[in-house]
Amino acid sequence: MDKMAKITYNICVLIVTYSNRWQFLEQVLKGVTALENVTDVIVVDNASTYSVAQNCALLQDARIKVITNTENLGSAGGYKAGLEYFMKQTEANFVWLLDDDNLPVPEALEKLTEIWPTIPAADHQKALFSLRPDRRQHVRVAQGEDANRFFLVRNSFMGFNLFRIPVNQYYKLREKFIKPGPVREKAPMPYAPYGGMFFHKELVNLIGYPEAEFFVYADDSEYTYRMTEKGATIWLIPSSQITDIDKSYGIKYVKKVWRSIYLDLWNFRTYYQVRNSVYFYDRVNVSNSVIYGLNKWLFLKGQWIISKLTGKEENYKKLLIAIKDGLSAKLGMVNPEKYS
Repeated sequence: MDKMAKITYNICVLIVTYSNRWQFLEQVLKGVTALENVTDVIVVDNASTYSVAQNCALLQDARIKVITNTENLGSAGGYKAGLEYFMKQTEANFVWLLDDDNLPVPEALEKLTEIWPTIPAADHQKALFSLRPDRRQHVRVAQGEDANRFFLVRNSFMGFNLFRIPVNQYYKLREKFIKPGPVREKAPMPYAPYGGMFFHKELVNLIGYPEAEFFVYADDSEYTYRMTEKGATIWLIPSSQITDIDKSYGIKYVKKVWRSIYLDLWNFRTYYQVRNSVYFYDRVNVSNSVIYGLNKWLFLKGQWIISKLTGKEENYKKLLIAIKDGLSAKLGMVNPEKYS
């Protein structure tokens, strides 16, 4: 008997870039254009400091289309523009979102297309996510840990939850003596970053586009969590891997006792990360307002003490403004005075 014919897909790769990151983008473009089933490659240029269109033209690949924004619309506005182009201007059925430094291993996309038809759900009820091995929490989920242990800890505030401290200590102790379980074929996640997401256009019809008012940070969490809210499941696929060839903001920060990443690294990135995270989690993660309020008070008191010990009082005041803006749903781009 002949083997079943291999399914072919029309896949659009969507990449958002900015600043002067051609050294990364070029590697990613050469990688994805060599992959099977890639029919379109959309590059959204968020006001880069060089001509992305001219550089892409040098690759001489007609599949590459460049959307040039005259101002940086952030990841939210960039992916929104790219997804609109994918939906309205291409014949592709699937989209694979990548950051401009997400270099897939050669078999990454093939693994996604192999697993897609094996998941018994309609096209608008599932999405896949490629593993980025430098994301420790994603690796732990791939090894069998409950994703909500990391991503949806109820009533936490900015990642702090007094009542989870004993549980977290237990997990740390357990991990010292018990080896992680084997990597699963797939594992569910409540939401995920843009970079590595793979889904069908029917899911876009269901959830719409990213909210441009976020600008940067937590916009991917909010957008992909809409999938979960609408009954779809996001599956982490460990066999499909992506290498981050440029390390993310804050990933090299070394935690120390009585230090705060928010106060030490305060800048425009921190403002948007704090504001948007507070806005997002305040809406999806609160089941007990009393516990949530206590965790918020303790977090802020801790940040206040650290600001006094480290001479970061001004940064603490700006942190309070970002939190207030998030709780008040004051989104959109802001004047530099809020973070400078």
